[in-house]
Amino acid sequence: MPSSSERSAANFLAGSYLDRRAELREDPYWLESARADAETLFLPAQGTALGVVGDPPTAAFIDHSHDLVRSSPDDSLVLLGWFRDRRCVLVQLDEHPMADRSRDDAFRFEELRPLAGTLGAEEAGLLAYARALAFWQRRHRHCGVCGSPTRPTRAGHVMTCRDPECAAEFFPRIDPAIIVLVSDGERALLGRQASWPEGRYSTIAGFVEPGESLEDAVAREVLEETGVRVVASDYHSSQPWPFPSSLMLGFMATAEPGAIARAGSELEDARWVTREDIASGDVVLPPPTSISHRLIANWFDAGSTVPLRTMRSRSWGATAPRGKAVSG
Repeated sequence: MPSSSERSAANFLAGSYLDRRAELREDPYWLESARADAETLFLPAQGTALGVVGDPPTAAFIDHSHDLVRSSPDDSLVLLGWFRDRRCVLVQLDEHPMADRSRDDAFRFEELRPLAGTLGAEEAGLLAYARALAFWQRRHRHCGVCGSPTRPTRAGHVMTCRDPECAAEFFPRIDPAIIVLVSDGERALLGRQASWPEGRYSTIAGFVEPGESLEDAVAREVLEETGVRVVASDYHSSQPWPFPSSLMLGFMATAEPGAIARAGSELEDARWVTREDIASGDVVLPPPTSISHRLIANWFDAGSTVPLRTMRSRSWGATAPRGKAVSG
């Protein structure tokens, strides 16, 4: 079981990087204030690609005098909160006629997933938050009740039906997914998907179903994917994973004694690995920025005199197949 200090440490893309100031989303003059404030940080985006500058990259903040900000319609702006003690606003440019002007600027647009590990932790968290909101807005442009167009309200955090007789409200969607390190003590249960290069393994993950507790989801997913029965599970930590809209809920679990691993339909292989397998590089681990790596490290360090972080273990950063809840 992880210690209280181990639990409290924030995963990558999480933490107190932003003061969200949610009460200001109700202020009818928030946008006027943001546009007038020379200190406001505007973060440009095109679709789910975020503005970055430099190499290594950093967030490409622009100010209120920039043409892209001045010409952007009000509906394209979303109040993110206060970042480094300054108001921060997302500017969505994907359908704006001046978006092409950005090609003459010093910044560029890139997708976050391959970029995240090269960013500082605070900026990576901010960009992940911005990407999640942009993705959600783009997929809620019509009312799910009556089919009418929607419009952003409450500083971009609610999509409201434009039909006054309906006026249904839609809030940002989060898809909860469990991710679990199952152990029998001396071994950890890992799986791999067929699309991954040879040697790559990660922890077991999957989406929580309606009417299901997190603990039930852990037991079901592990049994479905590996044939192993879980006899106990304990929450560890969580990680926002906006690819597109997941929240990874990390667990440590104990397997039924003598459990034999076998791959289900969603995995190419499921196997028990020892600390020696990991230390020798026999399996390729998820990247250190992922919660899956943290769960593996938590188990590894509990039975090793040498912490995993000091070893030169191989890691990976492959993209998860569409529809699978894989962190890392």
